[in-house]
Amino acid sequence: MRAVAETGSTNADMLALAAAGAAEGLWLRADYQTGGRGRQGRVWQSPPGNFYGSTLVRLRGGDPAAATLALVAAVALEEAVRIYAPGADVAIKWPNDLLLGEAKLAGILLERADDAVVVGIGVNLAHHPAGLDRPVTSLAQHGPAPDPAEFAQTLADVFARWLSRWRGEGLAVIRDAWTARAHPAGTALAASLPDGERVEGIFERLDADGALILRLADGRVRAIHAGDIFLI
Repeated sequence: MRAVAETGSTNADMLALAAAGAAEGLWLRADYQTGGRGRQGRVWQSPPGNFYGSTLVRLRGGDPAAATLALVAAVALEEAVRIYAPGADVAIKWPNDLLLGEAKLAGILLERADDAVVVGIGVNLAHHPAGLDRPVTSLAQHGPAPDPAEFAQTLADVFARWLSRWRGEGLAVIRDAWTARAHPAGTALAASLPDGERVEGIFERLDADGALILRLADGRVRAIHAGDIFLI
């Protein structure tokens, strides 16, 4: 585990380390980010006291699809958070968020360069931003917030175990674990797609590749491969 007091983005740093030959399993944690980012280029506010970290996965022949590492990260993150918030209403929201109640607690960002996939994770431990277009929370709103360095080691250990299962047992076991920890079947969701289309429906399942399957009001089934998802 590498740690720095300040950086622009742990994902950007990890991509550079990957290009320089860093090995799988390396983690980088920052106390503060000046250029943290989320999905679709959004700014990720990064005050000290929260967790900001990235790890590196080197793809191998026979691995499941790289994009499904988001499911691995989500399952590992949910497990790690529950260690510090036992009994809390924690749930995964497709594709890359962790909710506490109905508010966002954490996010995941995957970036790939050749055989390197960087998994970036941000968790609101002590603080959460205000004035966003969706509810946001932190662990400190619900109980004691863990030290970011302690949380980082816990997450690294849990992620390594789930990564081993993804690689050794296949995607199905990860998809089942994700389903058990996510918004349940029958949840009403709205999807804002990259082209601006909005789709509303009932969550049915993940397909074999990890896409979100919605049942629309007219009975049709729609597979969502990318987009922002909102509970409705």
